[in-house]
Formats: sequence, structure tokens, C-alpha cells
Amino acid sequence: MIDDGTPLPESVVIQRVCSGAAHAEGYTDSKGFFGLELGNRSMAVQDASEFGGGGFGGGGFGGGMGQSSQQSSGGGGMGSSGASADRRLMNCDLQAKLAGYRSQTINLGNRRSMDDPNVGTILLHRVGTAEGNTVSAVSLAAPKDARKAYERGMEALKKQKTEEARKDFAKAAELYPKYAAAWNELGKLQAPADAEAARKSFGAAVEADPKFTGPYMQLAVLALHEKNWQDVAELTDRVVKLDPFDYPHAFFYNAVANYNLKRMEAAEQSAVQAEKLDTRHALPQVNQLLGILAAMRKDFTGAAAQFRNYLKIAPDGPEAATVRSQLVEVEKIVAGVAEMKQQDK
Repeated sequence: MIDDGTPLPESVVIQRVCSGAAHAEGYTDSKGFFGLELGNRSMAVQDASEFGGGGFGGGGFGGGMGQSSQQSSGGGGMGSSGASADRRLMNCDLQAKLAGYRSQTINLGNRRSMDDPNVGTILLHRVGTAEGNTVSAVSLAAPKDARKAYERGMEALKKQKTEEARKDFAKAAELYPKYAAAWNELGKLQAPADAEAARKSFGAAVEADPKFTGPYMQLAVLALHEKNWQDVAELTDRVVKLDPFDYPHAFFYNAVANYNLKRMEAAEQSAVQAEKLDTRHALPQVNQLLGILAAMRKDFTGAAAQFRNYLKIAPDGPEAATVRSQLVEVEKIVAGVAEMKQQDK
């Protein structure tokens, strides 16, 4: 529920966050209630912003992606397994995900199978007054039949019936062509198999509601897969101008795009912002990129510090071996410079 008592603008994603990694587990209904089976990833379509790491080309960065104010009633239920605390839930929290809002978190680390599955109410609090809308204001004006089709689509996703969900979202968009939220959900379902169809759906969402940030982010990810760095840069520029708080991934993708476009100053500015916003350390690749950029400026001490940060956050990460090699190289240079200074004395 929203802490000021206003209704939810649309269904909300429920996430499990373990050691900084967020995974969509399911969705609320239109009134905010939810039920989910933890770990059943098929219950929710993963958002583009959760897409993982991997190398990004030259120098390791190009190529593919490898508080509340009042009490409320309501709540959600969930299941877990094991008579003792479920080890799979250690270092895990449950939270709601609605960009533009802060979520209360529920610690899952000590939950046991006999615990009450009702976890109570998760309150969301609106933050900032950015120009963009992380939910589509235009979608709120959808007529009753279109909204019912949209809600059927969200229910179908819960039941792993993605084809039914696709048809429902398409029907909602047909009934109300300005239904940006429906176009966005449709595009997310289309993207794995048909990028061009997804691009058209996201484009329709943008046309219907130019201040709705979600479709821009989805389009940026499509462009990222295609290594279309100019489009990635322009789309993520749009995202962070509309909402400079909720999308550390947008700043990171913008940094990667500018790096590949040889705009190193812009790349570093965006990478610094990504690191600042990534409070859960879900993007250790940011530290690798900052290390590379520091080395290019001949700040080898700073580069070494960034590479060490990556290895501290993700010692077994996809780029860990590369980062260790990069760290060895800059440490040699730092040691050499120190030795030369000592000899000069």
C-alpha cells in the first residue's frame, strides 16, 4: 500500500533481494494483495533492469550483457520450506518494486516453514518530484474493459500462462491504444523471441505517455544487445533526465555506451552516478569500468582501488579473472612509480 493512503496506480512487482541481487517473484493484484512461492522465477517476467553482467567489448566493456507515515491493513502471503531456517533465504529481504517509491523491507533470513505465511503490509513511500512518471499516468484513464484485460494479463503471468498474458495485454492495448502500461508489459513478453515486435510495443508506450520511464529503459536494453551505442546513450539520457534516482542501471548502460563512443568524460560521470545509486552493490561492473577509466587518465592508484572494490563485491563474478589481471597490471605500475620516486630521493 502507498503510505499516504492513495490507491496503487498499477500492479506492483514483489522482489526477493539476496546479498544485493534482486529477483522478481510475483505481482500484486490491483488492491495490493499478493501470494507467491519463493524461488519460483517463472511466476514473474524479469524486468530488463535486472539483466545481468558480462563483458562489454573493448577493455572488457562491449558486446552483450552477459518509510512509512501511517499504518494500513492488508498484506501478502508467501511460502517457504524446511523445519529450520531456510538457508536459501539467508541474507534475503522481501520488498515491493515500484520505481519512484521507497519500499519497506521484510527480512527473510530467519523464516521457517511453520511461520505464518502472512508477512503483513509493505508500505511504499513516494520520493522526489522528477519530471518523469515511473508509472503511466495516462494508463490510469483506461476504461473499465481495458483495465480488466490488463489485470487478467497480470493474473495470467502469476499462473505462468505467458501466452494468455500476451493476448490479454494486446487486447487491453487494442481497447485503449493509449494504455502505455499494457504496451510495456506486452513488449516485455515479446522481447525474448521478437525484438522488433517488442520495439514497436515499447514505442507505442512511449508515444502514449512520453513521461513514462519504463519503456525507454526496455528500449535501451534492446539497443544494448545490438551494440547500438548511440541509441543506448540517447535512451538512457532520457531515462535519467526523467528520473535521476531510481535507475542505477540506466546510468551504468549510459556509461558503457559513452565508453564505446569514446566519450570518456561522459562515461565516467555516468559511472560515478551509477555507483552512488547502487547501494545494494548489484552492479560491480561499474567498479571495473571506473577502474579502466581511471587507468586511462593514468590514475593507477585510483584504478587499483576500483578493481579491488569489484573483487570485494563479486570475488566470483563473471569478470573476476579479468579484473584480477587488470589489478596486477596497475599494481605493477604503481610499484614502479613508487620505486622511481624512491630512487630520485
